[in-house]
Formats: sequence, structure tokens, C-alpha cells
Amino acid sequence: MTGGLRWQVGDVTVATVIERRNRTTAASFLPAATDAALVAQRDWLSPWAVSEDGQLRFVIQAFCLEADGLKVLIDTCIGPRQLPDAYAGLANDGSFIDMLAAAGFGRDDVDVVICTHLHFDHVGWNTIFEGGTWAPTFRKARYIVARAEYEHWNRASAAERAAADLHSFDDAVLPLVAAGVVDLVGTDHQVSAAVRLLPTPGHTPGHVSVAISSGGEQALITGDCAHHPAQLAEPAWCSVADADPDLAGATRRELARAYADTPALIFGTHFPPPTAGHLVTVDGVVRFQPAP
Repeated sequence: MTGGLRWQVGDVTVATVIERRNRTTAASFLPAATDAALVAQRDWLSPWAVSEDGQLRFVIQAFCLEADGLKVLIDTCIGPRQLPDAYAGLANDGSFIDMLAAAGFGRDDVDVVICTHLHFDHVGWNTIFEGGTWAPTFRKARYIVARAEYEHWNRASAAERAAADLHSFDDAVLPLVAAGVVDLVGTDHQVSAAVRLLPTPGHTPGHVSVAISSGGEQALITGDCAHHPAQLAEPAWCSVADADPDLAGATRRELARAYADTPALIFGTHFPPPTAGHLVTVDGVVRFQPAP
């Protein structure tokens, strides 16, 4: 786990704290992104987003925003809890929460936590086990969750949630609801003057990204509507975790259409450093160009 980078969007400060760095074969996560299909993308993806042996690079990280007098934390990564065997090695030892505190986002510093969706690698530090129970990690914060996202998974069976990678729903989401610290909101909810949710469905039913607008500058934090920068050039490259692949692809195409060749800064939630960049059109194809 490492600290991340820092950017300014108007009057809003954006920083990242990385919980884990991962890499995997393209075909195992983006089935359409075969080795042959990746060849056309390697010139702009290597080595920062595609390793020398052709694997996709990812990070699991949280975004720390200082906006409108608020400290806003977006997605709380994996956390310390027990996970199924396939993911057991990903659990954090507690060092991540120390890194957040060092960045000024300690347990009593955070005002708002935004969950872009409820997969286990985005809600893990929502709660912490203390006093024999799962309690809110950020003791003064309101937790913002899209109502459509919560209600869909709350209606689902435990088996359906497990199959959809919601392994932490019972101990990282439901205890917050019971504690009365969750605000269930629309997918276009205005969080503050500079920060709002943007509906980007497909990966999950109520998935949102986070849009920033301040001082004439714009930015977007993707959440999981795009896991890897290659998907912005190839929107049909759906991840194995996309609940509705067709809708997820359509969302990525719309994102590329809306942000290509604009000054807006795009932050990929799972994009490896430098994480932020711009969408530019090169030979008729939209690419993610990392910020210097």
C-alpha cells in the first residue's frame, strides 16, 4: 500500500491513497481484450497500464476530496474483513486506515463517504470491528449510497450478492443503515456545490461516478464504469464483473463522447498512476492520455 498523488480542480483538492496494486491477464478480466486485440493499444498503454509481459495493471484506491469545506472520501477499498478464499489474500492489515489518517482523512476527519457502488473492494473500510460489532469507521461522516444500488442488492438473496462480489454487504453496508448514517439518494445527487453524482449504470444497477465542477474546471472520478484505460478506447471490452455488459458498454461510449477532447480531467478509480488524464481523439479513436 502506498500514498498516491494530488491534483487541483478549481478550488477542489483531489488526492489518492492506494490500498493495493494488482495485475492480471487481459483475457481473464476483459475477455474481449485478447493478446492480439491489445497489440493495437500497447503503444500508449505500456508500461504504465500494461506490463511488459502483457498483463493489465490496476490499483485499488480511495479518493480524498477537500471541497466546499468538506472532507469527502470516495470508495473505501477492501478493508480488514475475512473474504472468500479466492480473495482472502487481498484483505488489508489496517495500514490503509493509517495512511488515510496521514493524508488528513482519519476516522474523525471525514465528513462524507461516497460509495460509487457496493462491490466488496469499494466498501471494505466503511465499517470497522470494535466492541464486538461492526461500527462506522468514520465516526462523524454521512455515507452516501445511490438508492437504486442499495435497494437492488438489499432485495437480492445472499447467494446472489455473493455471486456478484458483494461479499461485504452484511458487515460493511447493513450496519451503516442500522446506525442511521446512510443517505440513500438519487443517482444525480448534488453532494456539495462542487461535487455531484453522475449516473453511469451497467457495472451495477445503481452505479455512479463523481463529477467535480469548480472555478471553471471539470473532472470526473469514474468508479467502475471503466476499470482500465483501454476500455475508453474499446467501450465494448466489458469486464467479467459488469452486471449488464451492453449497458456498461453504452455508458463507456457516452462517457467517451461527452469528455473526449475537452479540458476535463478524468480520474480512473482503478487506473494505475498517474491515474488522472484527458480523453483525446487519435486517428478517430478516443484514448486516455495520462496527465503529466
